[in-house]
Amino acid sequence: MNTLVAYSLLFLLSFSCSKYSEKDNDHLVFRYNEHGNIPTLDPAFARNPQAIWPANQLYNGLVQLDDSLNLKPDIAKKWLINDSTLTYTFFLRDDVYFHKDKAFGKDSTRRVKASDFVYSFNRLKDERVASPGSWVLQNVENYLAENDTILHIQLKKPFPAFLGLLSMRYCSVVPKEAVDFYGNNFRRNPVGTGPFQFKMWEENVKLVFRKNPLYFEKDKNGNRLPYLEAVSITFLPDKQSEFLQFAQGKIDFISGLDNSYKDELLTTHGKLQKKYADLAYMLTTPYLNTEYLGFYLDANSPEIKSKALRQAINYGFDRKKMVTYLRNGMGIAANNGFIPKGLPGFANIDGYTYQPEKARELIQQYTLETGDKNPEIIIGTNSQYLDLCEYIQRELEKLGIAVTIDVMPPSTLRQMKSSGELDIFRASWIADYPDAENYLSLFYSPNFAPNGPNYMHFKNEVYDSLYTKSLSISNILERKQLYTKMDSIIIAEAPVVPLFYDMAVRFVNKKVSGLGINPQNFLVLKHVKKDR
Repeated sequence: MNTLVAYSLLFLLSFSCSKYSEKDNDHLVFRYNEHGNIPTLDPAFARNPQAIWPANQLYNGLVQLDDSLNLKPDIAKKWLINDSTLTYTFFLRDDVYFHKDKAFGKDSTRRVKASDFVYSFNRLKDERVASPGSWVLQNVENYLAENDTILHIQLKKPFPAFLGLLSMRYCSVVPKEAVDFYGNNFRRNPVGTGPFQFKMWEENVKLVFRKNPLYFEKDKNGNRLPYLEAVSITFLPDKQSEFLQFAQGKIDFISGLDNSYKDELLTTHGKLQKKYADLAYMLTTPYLNTEYLGFYLDANSPEIKSKALRQAINYGFDRKKMVTYLRNGMGIAANNGFIPKGLPGFANIDGYTYQPEKARELIQQYTLETGDKNPEIIIGTNSQYLDLCEYIQRELEKLGIAVTIDVMPPSTLRQMKSSGELDIFRASWIADYPDAENYLSLFYSPNFAPNGPNYMHFKNEVYDSLYTKSLSISNILERKQLYTKMDSIIIAEAPVVPLFYDMAVRFVNKKVSGLGINPQNFLVLKHVKKDR
């Protein structure tokens, strides 16, 4: 059976039991394509957007984030924090039910209890499950259900960003009955509490969710969410095909800006091309991702060990021009610190701007310090970012720094970066949770790679002291002051070259409203409506 026939049969089967056809009720079905495939629907393994996006439709946790990254109640309607005992007490709603599933008996369900979170957290930490999200609970001393609606969580040590961690999909509640019933097949037979529930999945072909009629959230007018009847996900493997489907109105949105269509959709200044104005609108927001070059400071290289040369590289190219012409304006030049714009803790500190004369002075200083008149560096990258590295190469060679670019597969780049085999490497850091500590942890010396994310092997006693102090301060405004000091140290010592703060961008069919966009680029469909 060829793929087209299989696709058509599955399309019919998925809706044959419904009272309407997908064609006649297109305004009730949201369609998107996942070109990277979906590995699992188990929230314990929701480590990347491919898995997080569908998991957002199927599951809930104790807390959630709005599009401005503010913490909001989810299954927990409120919570109390006791700083003296590091205890978080959550008061749960009593009107949340798991999706109806045969795991509970025929077409049955039950109410969510605090003990379900105890079970879900135990599962997340279970070595036999081997969840990549187990680290989320590494600072948790214990947790217990006082009764069906009260849950206590006690930390081992202060960690003010903890509530943000709980908003991650890893911390979703799942029912023991369904995990036991499906065993290893829970990954493709998900049972949660979310606005949509699982209908069918033919891997690499199509995935369908249907509206959860028992969903507990309502809009401001008291109408039960979600508005849509279904979500339909296809798996075309390349971004060009995905774009063509969007241009033909067969999927409702695309996310991100791929080189295969960026000039077709956008002007060089980041505006939507006029010929698509009647089809779509564009949503953008700062994305919690900093793109950078990292220096491995333990490298046996005078160029890398020289702070003057590292600073010269930072001053040696125009970030704004790079973003405008290589990213069609979809990015923010990283002329401030390492913490990206859009995150609480971002500060307008004086970072590196394009100053070629200053760069030449620092290169001359390097020559006087080392006697090396011909500095040479090698940048490791993958093909996706080759154009950025070639731009930096051309600009630095004008200043007298010879640059070689070593292009390698992404997996090789990750491994060599982690093991300290690259003097300079292109990298990015996407926030797992919305606190600047997530970025600053990259420079904390106990986090040296490969046991942590400090791939630069940066070590600074003042920085470490400020980082440790920030963990004991619950007031976000006070923490921000320390974050700014730490970010300033990073700029001064130049263990990295911040390139740009990323932008999340979505192109959305004009029939769609209520989609929104957020700095983590998570897909939330419970508020979405479509016109006929």
